[in-house]
Amino acid sequence: MSLTLSSPVIRPNEDIPARYTCDGDDVSPPLSWSGLPPATKSLVLIVDDPDAPDPKAPRMTWVHWVLYNIPPGASGLAEAVAAKDLPKGTLVGMNDWKRTGYGGPCPPIGRHRYFHKLYALDTVLPDLGRPTKARLEKAMQDHILMQTELIGAYQRAGR
Repeated sequence: MSLTLSSPVIRPNEDIPARYTCDGDDVSPPLSWSGLPPATKSLVLIVDDPDAPDPKAPRMTWVHWVLYNIPPGASGLAEAVAAKDLPKGTLVGMNDWKRTGYGGPCPPIGRHRYFHKLYALDTVLPDLGRPTKARLEKAMQDHILMQTELIGAYQRAGR
C-alpha cells in the first residue's frame, strides 16, 4: 500500500482554482489521504512554493502552511478549515507571512508550483510552539515512515 494525497479541486500539476489563492477567498483546499503505514502515529502537512519569488530565478522556498501531529485517524482536511476545526491534537506552525494557518498562492511573477507534502511519522512530536518549517523538519528527522505530495500550480492574471 502506498500513501496518497489528493484533492477534488487540485489535479496533479494543473492549475489551482483562484478560490484557494490571494486572488480569491484565500481558503485552504479540501485534502484527503489514504494508505498510511500501520505504524503511523501522526501526520505532518507542509505546503510550500520552491519557485519564489520568480520561477525563472528562484531564490527561496516560500512556506504557505504547516500542520503537525495530525492524528492518523483523520482522513483529510475540509475546505477552508479553521484552526479550531482541525482534527483533535493537530498543532500549527508558522508560514512565511509570520502567522499560523493557510496562506494561499500569491506569486508576484510567473507560474509557480505549490507542493502539498504529507508525511507519516512513527511518533507524535512534542509541542514545538509555533515552529517554522525548518524547525519542524528537524524534529521529524528519522521519524518519517512514508511521504507523498500533490503539486498544483498558479499564475496570477497579467503576471
